[in-house]
Amino acid sequence: MTVIDISPSVMQFLLAFIVVAPLLGAAAALLPAPPGLKGRNPDQAVLRHGVTVTGAVLIAAIVLAIGFDHDHPATMQATTDISWIPALDVRIHLGIDGISLPLLVLTALLTFLCALYSYFKLPAGPSPKAFVALVLVLESGTLATFAVLDLLLFFLAFEMVLIPMYFLINRWGGDQRQAAAWKFILYTLLGSVVMLLGLLLIGLKSGTFDMVALATDNGRGLTTSVQVIAVLAIGLGLAVKTPMWPLHSWLPDAHTAAPTVGSVLLAGVLLKMGTYGFVRILLPVAPDGMRTFAPYLAAFAVVSIVYGSLACLALARTGAKGDLKRLIAYSSVGHMGFVLLGIATMTPTGVNGALFANIAHGLITGLLFFLVGAVKDRYGTADLDTLAGATGAALYGRAPRLGALLAFAAVASLGLPGLAGFWGEMLTLFGAYSPAEGLSRPAFRTFMAIGAFGTLLTAAYMLIVVRRVCMGDHAPHSPLSPDEQAPRAADDPVPSGAAGPRTATTPQLADIQTYEAAAWTPLAALTILAGLWPAVLLGLTDPAVQKLLAGGKS
Repeated sequence: MTVIDISPSVMQFLLAFIVVAPLLGAAAALLPAPPGLKGRNPDQAVLRHGVTVTGAVLIAAIVLAIGFDHDHPATMQATTDISWIPALDVRIHLGIDGISLPLLVLTALLTFLCALYSYFKLPAGPSPKAFVALVLVLESGTLATFAVLDLLLFFLAFEMVLIPMYFLINRWGGDQRQAAAWKFILYTLLGSVVMLLGLLLIGLKSGTFDMVALATDNGRGLTTSVQVIAVLAIGLGLAVKTPMWPLHSWLPDAHTAAPTVGSVLLAGVLLKMGTYGFVRILLPVAPDGMRTFAPYLAAFAVVSIVYGSLACLALARTGAKGDLKRLIAYSSVGHMGFVLLGIATMTPTGVNGALFANIAHGLITGLLFFLVGAVKDRYGTADLDTLAGATGAALYGRAPRLGALLAFAAVASLGLPGLAGFWGEMLTLFGAYSPAEGLSRPAFRTFMAIGAFGTLLTAAYMLIVVRRVCMGDHAPHSPLSPDEQAPRAADDPVPSGAAGPRTATTPQLADIQTYEAAAWTPLAALTILAGLWPAVLLGLTDPAVQKLLAGGKS
């Protein structure tokens, strides 16, 4: 049943439009006069063009979701299948099911919100034309990754996002941006080279690169040794993008240096490309190879959970000189560890939990990076000691709505029941309690216990962040002396790192602006909706996951 009856040809067109339109919009943005809406000056015109293109893509994605047959989410819909390279049987094959549709809509939403935010708050850097074009190319590559059904096209789309993100960090980023950009590109490119070898191995040994045919075959055309080698090669490339410990070290540097919208897109959608590859390719195409590596994947996943949480705790403690953006980046390492743990269980419960956690992380961490960017804009720094010790009453006293929303995002991130972050973590832990046949239950129950301990660590560091940033921190380790913590006269010099002159009544910062509310409200609302009504997402993913794990059989 569809909410609105839309013909298959229109659905085909919508999916093709969603993938191609951002690329055409990027080319148009570089023209002397973009064909979008006019502005007071060329810079405003091209930024408005970016909002227009990403808005059109979002509308198309919503219409596609409305026309999707929700009674058959395991069936590939809106499919296009055109021969491209006959000699290799490479096809332009597009389609969506209940697994890819939520990621497609999430990507379109986050990119539009980033374009809208940038229209009012463009990061300092070179030409706005180049900025808009790079964001649109990034969107096209990410959407294509979730829509293509050919292994080589998947690889091309997977690689398409690297160069735009490299330049967004390198040209519009903050301190240490060049080193962070190079680290990002080197890690991901090296991982991709190994992944390509694995994809070619599968395609050449099976005789096809078609992901639907390979999933239906369920590895029967591949020997166990080929599957093991393919999972090792492809899994390494996907693990870098996820990122999984110990291949994660590019992520904190990239997030710390990236502009706000770069961090939102990196955390919200780019990290999902790695975990999506595990679910879409490795689970159905090489099940025997996945079963061999599943315990090791689960072990690395729980190390990621604990390591990410401990790193956040170290950054959050008083006197640690931690950067708030870096802390949120390390939290992503932990949260994506839950996604990998769910995938490693190879059960419907665990994989559904992984897919739910993917979407929840995109919503919540995207919101967190928006908020941290706003805090940094107001205070001129994201240093936790400065934010906690040099701001008097801190956010609750100076920008109460901003402080309240930051606290909301933090408790959503720690997995508070009733919000989106809860369900993904709970389902992955349930999946680990009873893993797939052939996997060691004692081992996975140990991983479950370690993962559950990681949720406690997550709650600890997030609550410390809320206390320090939102309420202020005048603990003994505070870098301010008692005299510096006392109120200053309005005409006294402003201490380094402070947002403005202090008065005896604690001066106010700019609270949430209208454009910020427009960019952030959808993420907060969807975080609540997914937490209170998880069936909206699970109703899409569960039938598709059941079919995928059964080898394409409904």
